[in-house]
Amino acid sequence: MRYLITGGAGFIGSHLAEELLAHNDNKVTIIDDLSTGSIENIQHLRTHPRFRYVIDTMLDRPALAELVDQVDAIFHLAAAVGVRLIVDSPVRTIETNVRATELLLELAAKKRKKVLLTSTSEVYGKSRNLPFREEDDLLIGAPDKGRWSYACSKGLDEFLALAYWREKMLPTIVVRLFNTIGPRQTGHYGMVVPTFVHQALSCRPITVFGDGSQSRCFGWVGDVVRALVVLVRHPDAVGKIFNIGSDEEVTILQLAERIQALTGSSSLIRRIPYEQAYEAGFEDMHRRIPCLDRIRKLIGYQPTKTLDQMLQAIIDNQKAQATATQSIDEIVSHHEVQRSIR
Repeated sequence: MRYLITGGAGFIGSHLAEELLAHNDNKVTIIDDLSTGSIENIQHLRTHPRFRYVIDTMLDRPALAELVDQVDAIFHLAAAVGVRLIVDSPVRTIETNVRATELLLELAAKKRKKVLLTSTSEVYGKSRNLPFREEDDLLIGAPDKGRWSYACSKGLDEFLALAYWREKMLPTIVVRLFNTIGPRQTGHYGMVVPTFVHQALSCRPITVFGDGSQSRCFGWVGDVVRALVVLVRHPDAVGKIFNIGSDEEVTILQLAERIQALTGSSSLIRRIPYEQAYEAGFEDMHRRIPCLDRIRKLIGYQPTKTLDQMLQAIIDNQKAQATATQSIDEIVSHHEVQRSIR
């Protein structure tokens, strides 16, 4: 099979590329403009004989049309990511999510190329009907709250993808991801786990936004990408929506305390009001818990790691990265000293 991953240099996209390439016959092409992705995420894949990467915007119609024509199926991951980016750049959020998805679906429909669209648990909005089920009504906040622009734009993407299936018979699948975490995720755009781990390892204050009572469920990236691969190949997944993640709930304050304990950090936990962290009148999702019945029934999906196991793996990865960076700095410093002696 030949696959295209949009946003393939991102955190999840790079892991998905690895998972696909682990199967001997698959060929993988990614497209990414590196606005939030990083070439470092795919550095280890660049010389792989069945891997190709294209650095370009998805809005380059001729380039995207050529890529779509060359593959059998598409994983559409490209999107604006992170609460910080969404609050600061709502126009970019809406344009990136809606325009890119619209163009991709149009081009895919011409050649009947299957599309798996990654959406988000954000679309459930302010709903209190827990756990969230795929058939539930969505309760998005008011348009004057920029925080909801991401949820609204991804909801529109979902409507569009399923409309293409119903009207144009383009095989589409929608997945709603619940706080995926793992190695290579950064805290640059407000991702809470890598941020907390970095703060703890640096012995800096662990910054909890709000009062910390808001809760989340964190899914392991390895579980998520394996589910994506199985779903895109499953004929009964077409035209449906699936939650993917873990249903192990934890409050953000408890998360900070767990990371503090697992790292053995002396960092203090500091609460920061939402208004100070983001903007006046910021609204958050108080609880975010998926019902996983649908994906369990179809493909036998089951999370493989507990939250503590996930956190420990991320802590170990950040420690290893810090050690490697320090070693490189020491080598560079040594060479500079030797040159100065000469």
